[in-house]
Amino acid sequence: MSLENMVIPEHVAVILDGNGRWAKKRGLPRAMGHKAGCETLEKMVRVASDVGIRYFTVYGFSTENWKRSEEEVGALMQLFRYYMVRLLKIASANNVRVKMIGEKSRFAPDIIKGIDNLVEKTRDNTGMTFIIAINYGGRDEILRAAKKLAGVYQESGADIRSVDEAEFASYLDTAGIPDPDLMIRTSGEMRLSNYLLWQLAYSEFYITDCLWPDFNQEELEKAILAYNSRERRFGGR
Repeated sequence: MSLENMVIPEHVAVILDGNGRWAKKRGLPRAMGHKAGCETLEKMVRVASDVGIRYFTVYGFSTENWKRSEEEVGALMQLFRYYMVRLLKIASANNVRVKMIGEKSRFAPDIIKGIDNLVEKTRDNTGMTFIIAINYGGRDEILRAAKKLAGVYQESGADIRSVDEAEFASYLDTAGIPDPDLMIRTSGEMRLSNYLLWQLAYSEFYITDCLWPDFNQEELEKAILAYNSRERRFGGR
């Protein structure tokens, strides 16, 4: 499959769904599905960078994921610890800048330190920006942004009625990052799951039955080809 003469979306957002189902199909524990999903993510960071995507955002851990079993959450935390170290090597080797969005304060101190280290050590990389949403929820992000904005206006005494969309967006976790052009969801689910609710307002959606651990360059290229087949008229885009 060739992407020659295709428009590469500047920003691709992905909901990495299907790790548990992938493991169940193989008679494996859910933790093994998450591990396989992390391995796929490693590969796709390189692939996304190579095809020319400038921003690649993935839904790593939602605010609702804390409701999963203690065993599964614990396994995910261990994967975070392990793959943050690996991701630093991958990002450095591929000139990728890493950014985290979400509320990190709920994580253990060593995970917070790992996140900060990963972001700091890749800050000056000039290639693709890889954004990981962890302990993230779209409603939570909008609520936090509204509280920050209200606090600033309350302190300054300015008229909050002057706030426009651009100013409000500057208080979001994604401030300074263009909205996604394309949102991919694996495993065939047809919902947003509280992901980037503000930012996905005008994005194209691509839903595939492929489970995330099976996702690869060919699947990404299918999504980009589908994106190119659509006529985008709003706002001159």
